[in-house]
Amino acid sequence: MRRNIVKITGAVALSAVLAVSGCGSSKKSGGGNANEVTIGFMGDLTGENAGIVIPPKQGAQLAIDAYNATNPKVKIVLKAYDSQGKGEQAVPLAKTALTKDKIVGMIGPSFSGESAQVDPVLEEGKVPSISQSATNAALGTHGWKYWHRIVANDNVQGAGIGTFIANGAKAKKVFIVSDNSEYGKPLAAMVKDTVTKAGATVQEDVIDPKGSAFSATVNKIKPFAPDAIFFGGYYAAAGKLIKQLREGGVKSLFLSGDGSLDPGLAKGAGGTNADGSVIGCPCLIDPEGSGGGASKTFAAAYKAKYNSPTAIYSAEGYDAATAFVEAVKAGNTTAEKINAYLSTIDVPGVSKQIKFGPDGEPAAKDVYVYKVTGTTLPLLGKAAEAKL
Repeated sequence: MRRNIVKITGAVALSAVLAVSGCGSSKKSGGGNANEVTIGFMGDLTGENAGIVIPPKQGAQLAIDAYNATNPKVKIVLKAYDSQGKGEQAVPLAKTALTKDKIVGMIGPSFSGESAQVDPVLEEGKVPSISQSATNAALGTHGWKYWHRIVANDNVQGAGIGTFIANGAKAKKVFIVSDNSEYGKPLAAMVKDTVTKAGATVQEDVIDPKGSAFSATVNKIKPFAPDAIFFGGYYAAAGKLIKQLREGGVKSLFLSGDGSLDPGLAKGAGGTNADGSVIGCPCLIDPEGSGGGASKTFAAAYKAKYNSPTAIYSAEGYDAATAFVEAVKAGNTTAEKINAYLSTIDVPGVSKQIKFGPDGEPAAKDVYVYKVTGTTLPLLGKAAEAKL
């Protein structure tokens, strides 16, 4: 699923950085002298996987509020579009964003499936997008000129997690489970490819994430007695799968990708069933601001505004907004000028350097792993270096 950082050409000034833009031209705000542009934010804000979309939305809002507080000539309005992660809802929302709300940019869509359907609409409308969490590798292969993401794709994520399974966890037998989604299926495939090349014996299965009973899969896993189980999918289904695995007597190490990096995983698994599970993500979560500098400032500002620590993709949402803010600060207020600016941006962010390749992919490629401990997710380290 997704992230990046902020800076004002020189030193990072969190209180004066980040924002979002809109399609078309700037307009007079309703009662003041300042012009304003509208940037959209699209994702699952009320559905079962909202826990991994609300933090980046809040991060983006924090960035834009900080920018607007400097009383700039052109202010930014962030408008949310709740797709619930469903393409059939996301597409009409995108059309409304273009034709009615006249956005000049979009943060999101958040998930890979909805992105595959919405991004062609934004491309046709010539409106730039920056996803903070859609990681499907195929999204970067369409030649889109207005599409960007701020996190490494699933090929990078899958290889990183697979490397950890083989080296950090030293697993020789691995069972791969996928939810068969645009996100989970290719991620699982890359993990399988990586551990297989490392010499592991692999078996696999597919589940329906909307289902409630995964006994058929549990019954396949149990006799195989794997050292590790990897699930490609989101935390709502992952939690149910863990619960049924533990109830079925399967104690193997459970791993998943960024779609499961949420406290909801432990809650769905019931009690302490998820404890010890390892979750990978091409994102760096630093609620204590231990990274110092911009990360520490961001963590403090986020905690003060939302009364909660930073979470998955909150920094990425902030960084995506920062990219749009920097574009507007540079005098770009139309979608096409903002898009042109994004092809040149190269500034430090909270999570990593904000810089895009010609294909819209981020320059930074790090993958991190986290260990589930109750409802907390302490960082183990970079996937290539971490050990259990």
